[in-house]
Amino acid sequence: MTVEDSTADAEFRERVRAWLAERADRAPKRTVLVPQDDEAVARWRAWQAELADAGFVGITWPEAYGGGSGTPAQRVIVEQELEAKGLQGPFDFIGIEMVGPTFIVHGSDAQKDRLLRPMLRGEETWCQLLSEPGAGSDLAAVQTRAVEQEDGSWVVNGQKVWTSYAQHAAFGILLARTDPDVPKHKGLTMFAVPMDAEGVTIRPLRQITGDAEFNEVFMDDLRLDPAATIGAPGEGWRVALTMLGFERVGVGSGLHAARLDRLVEAVGRRPEDREDRATLIRLGLVASELLALRHTSERIVEEIAEGRVPGPEAGLIKITSVTASLEAARLAVDVAGAEALLDGEWGHQVSALPGVRSAGGTEEILRNLIGERVLGLPPEPRPTTKA
Repeated sequence: MTVEDSTADAEFRERVRAWLAERADRAPKRTVLVPQDDEAVARWRAWQAELADAGFVGITWPEAYGGGSGTPAQRVIVEQELEAKGLQGPFDFIGIEMVGPTFIVHGSDAQKDRLLRPMLRGEETWCQLLSEPGAGSDLAAVQTRAVEQEDGSWVVNGQKVWTSYAQHAAFGILLARTDPDVPKHKGLTMFAVPMDAEGVTIRPLRQITGDAEFNEVFMDDLRLDPAATIGAPGEGWRVALTMLGFERVGVGSGLHAARLDRLVEAVGRRPEDREDRATLIRLGLVASELLALRHTSERIVEEIAEGRVPGPEAGLIKITSVTASLEAARLAVDVAGAEALLDGEWGHQVSALPGVRSAGGTEEILRNLIGERVLGLPPEPRPTTKA
């Protein structure tokens, strides 16, 4: 992928700009704060439907499922133009960036026909039911149980935690243990769960920022029909790895160009900061990381559009995006002073980004994966070889 637009991409960019200009006055403004009231969420979801109807959501998805069968460059162009105008992208980040691509790889034809179009338009949003109190970094240790019944249905009991936006979701994608008698990675199955089903209880978790973006979810004798499985029973770990790869790419997208521009503005606001060598060195380091992140993200997106599933190297995007964004926020606060902690962007990120280090796998786990599976370094000692 080149930095410059081709002739076709330049025409596409002008079409996106013209379309956004007509709607800029009524489109939801970009913010790092997730709206907590239902009315704001409804406006954002309606905006996602407009974007989808115009062909600006799921650009690289197949046309058969409502996507645009477009190029990675076009996807990046839409993100850049939304960011440049300060407008929100799709509300259902989890569905569009993680769950939907996973269904395209592993879902049945019936699941893709039923679920992907409403997902694109924000009519049915999704959450991930993965982590548990005793299974976070070691996700394969999940203990939520799904027991198959004589009629082929399943009964699920267990607890999930750190579930983003479960309070808004129509469906959740659930990793559960279906065979406790085989090695842990082989006894898992992935399911699609209606979040309004009897037996599902959602409780919010209040964060240090004051928001309640996360939840804990309880499943008590939840019944799922046979068609709820995603992939074959026992293949849940393979499905989970696919989704985690897409998540690591998604977490690192959309955090580079505009953030760098705002940081440069914040640092250059006072003459003494523009001349301070230590501040300029910090700015240069953050800038190089954010620019590298931008181009690495574009390359991985291009590979996804060609049909490849993100591998362990995608973890580099997630690691860089969080560490560089956190350093950018800390630099902005150091320059502006303690009052910047009250700012809706920088202050929120200083509080929120340390927790994002665990999203899609902790930084330590991802560094191990990259070292062992990409660089070929010797593996760390394991307590057991049974896996």
